[in-house]
Amino acid sequence: MRVFLGAPRHLRPAETFWRPCLIPFCRQYLVGTEENEIANALKNRSIAAPGPYSELCEALISDQVGKAPALLVPSCTAALEMAAILLNLQPGDEVIMPSFTFSTTATSVVLRGARPVFVDVDPNTFNLDPEAVARAIGPNTRAIFVVHYAGVPADMESLLLIAREHGIKLVEDAAQAYGSYYNGQPAGSHGHLSCFSFHGTKNISSGEGGALVINDSDLLERAEIIREKGTDRAKFLTGQTAFYTWQDIGSSMVVNEMTAAFLSVQLRAAAHITERRLEQWHRYKAALAEPAAQGHFSLPDPPRNCKHNAHCFFVVLPSREIRADLMQHLRDFGISAVSHYVPLHSSPAGQRFGRQVGPMPNTQRAADCLLRLPLWHDLGSDQEVVIEAISDWCSKEGSRNAYAQIGQ
Repeated sequence: MRVFLGAPRHLRPAETFWRPCLIPFCRQYLVGTEENEIANALKNRSIAAPGPYSELCEALISDQVGKAPALLVPSCTAALEMAAILLNLQPGDEVIMPSFTFSTTATSVVLRGARPVFVDVDPNTFNLDPEAVARAIGPNTRAIFVVHYAGVPADMESLLLIAREHGIKLVEDAAQAYGSYYNGQPAGSHGHLSCFSFHGTKNISSGEGGALVINDSDLLERAEIIREKGTDRAKFLTGQTAFYTWQDIGSSMVVNEMTAAFLSVQLRAAAHITERRLEQWHRYKAALAEPAAQGHFSLPDPPRNCKHNAHCFFVVLPSREIRADLMQHLRDFGISAVSHYVPLHSSPAGQRFGRQVGPMPNTQRAADCLLRLPLWHDLGSDQEVVIEAISDWCSKEGSRNAYAQIGQ
């Protein structure tokens, strides 16, 4: 694929050209044995779900997330939609969530007729601000959907306390947080329900894929019915009933065995993948500490009680314009660095289906100023290219500021 990256500064604006992105933002990591496992699934004529590979994946996920039952599903979106059904969300109900998140955190709620209630995030982690959540609680609040941004768990202690005080459910949107920990406990082990993603952009990936973790045992039987098109087929497959039939609403939310075979390899390598990504995350942090201290940007600073999985590394620039300048500078070097979410409260659908509670300064700052840098398992020497390009930009930015001060 050819990507238009703009032109080097000495050529703009008179000339622009097309060239490939030399260093992409992310790249799918292959352990190396995925193809063998897929071939084995085909050899055994084990393609449809469920099967031995999906069962293996569920066991591995359960082991990671505190031994709670895990259901393999096609995506984190599917997991969130199942969670909304399991919570019995109805028209008129409200669910508090960050505005700085992906659309499906909200669409899963809207599909049940409920209303997303958007609140601001913490200025350091860009996770839900517990004080903002507490102010948004109302008579129609039924749940809190917590997003662990960049793999850094949110303040679960405070959020769980709020949920318990008001008798409402808590769902972890842990799409980015597989392998992360909060106070020594795995991300995904705190909420009543937790949702993970194995999309191609995630640390552990099967291209598309997800999991729903059931920490509230009372919800497990119905979750299995919802996943199997609203039938009790799961009981039939385990010999608990002689036949299966329609029991509830549901959909086809199972995963074929070839996808599960691929994912099983990734899950077994999760600790190694996380270790490698953390090495690169810390290398960015150390290499960019000096320009950060000089005020060019700020760096992520996860709380000490959180052990994150290095899902992404970002810098936060002073303004939207300065971010655009750095982004273009990196593109001139063939480096893809990207922003992140457009806040849901400001989106057309967010304004139609949801409502905002309180000001959103931290959310807007994240949307305007956050820039994610390339990070994947075997980034290798390309990371040095990124660091050098940023250092080059900082030097030019420093010169521009100096000239501006002289002019004043």
